[in-house]
Amino acid sequence: MNISQRIRQSLTALVLVLVLGFTTACSSVATPSSQTAYPPSYDRSIEYGQLARGDSAVGQEFGDWVVEASKGLVKDAFVRDNNKLGAVISSQVKPNEVKALAQSLAQGFHKNFPNQDLTVLMYAPNKDLILTARYDAQSKQIEYQAAS
Repeated sequence: MNISQRIRQSLTALVLVLVLGFTTACSSVATPSSQTAYPPSYDRSIEYGQLARGDSAVGQEFGDWVVEASKGLVKDAFVRDNNKLGAVISSQVKPNEVKALAQSLAQGFHKNFPNQDLTVLMYAPNKDLILTARYDAQSKQIEYQAAS
């Protein structure tokens, strides 16, 4: 690997950590009080798409935030049981950048869902699982396992 690739990879990882860190620190989990007042022309298909992103309100908001904050690196995200994050990466993410992205996502996920073991599932653009990152809350370490 040449020096320009190393610099690019390092900068990508740094930018992701900074974006996830600052945005997570500055975000709030406030929900609008008029959430149940839907207009008469409310489309149920929108509700279904949002439910797929998270199985709780907080999980859904975090999944939405991951997609928005990733600036196109993550095409889709979902949160299950407030301890599993799945992320479908875009084709912009190089294979050698997946681990750094998973690490950044695990750090942001931990800030929003502290004091528990977490799992980050990284999926290729075709939705094949490519990497699993497991964060251990006690040791504060991340263990990576490539899909077979």
